[in-house]
Amino acid sequence: MAQRKLFELCGTDPDRRFSPYCWRIRMALAHKGLDTETIPWRFTQGEAIAFANSKTVPVLIDGDQTVADSWAIAEYLDRAYPDRPALFPGHPASLRFTASWADRVLNAGLAKLIVSDIPGLLGDGEKKYFVESREKRFGMTLEQVTADREAKLPEFRASLQPLRAVLQQQPYVAGDSPDYADYIMFGGFMWARVVSPLQILEESDPLHGWMERMLDLFGGLARGVPARAAA
Repeated sequence: MAQRKLFELCGTDPDRRFSPYCWRIRMALAHKGLDTETIPWRFTQGEAIAFANSKTVPVLIDGDQTVADSWAIAEYLDRAYPDRPALFPGHPASLRFTASWADRVLNAGLAKLIVSDIPGLLGDGEKKYFVESREKRFGMTLEQVTADREAKLPEFRASLQPLRAVLQQQPYVAGDSPDYADYIMFGGFMWARVVSPLQILEESDPLHGWMERMLDLFGGLARGVPARAAA
């Protein structure tokens, strides 16, 4: 049995893990080659992770160590396992901008396109919590947030040009092989893939080719989680 346990967000289907931040760590652990038991966690199960002094996942238990927050977990993994492939190039500070851009541009933009798809994956208790909290955050209904989303796609795709420009020059954000920079970006796209039938990327987009490479990493780890098909 693996000594590591990772709490990850899911809905009614325990195999459909969809948090972008949990995906960052799922890929980071695979990058390190660390066997980990993954534990499904839902929005209303706060007591299950209270021991970590956290209200959100991911939460990692590694032996007698408990670490919450995706960034803190990634830093911990490089400190705890320096003999395994590094997640950060040189120092974690080198990826602070990458994480900030992913949170404020990529994930924020995706939320406005896909947030109304998420309640359909949740049980009644989780759905009520999610809808109320997100509608309070956005100041409107989730359907209003994503209204006319197909018409908004070109603007969102254009916002990805900084990332696209990099991937037109090299196969991964990090260069010839992936590191935590790629997993930061991938988490958002994987979130969208799992929860929404909306086609975020055109097949001709260099980002689409990168996404396919990411899905194939580690024996198709991420590809094994089904994409959400159109109804």
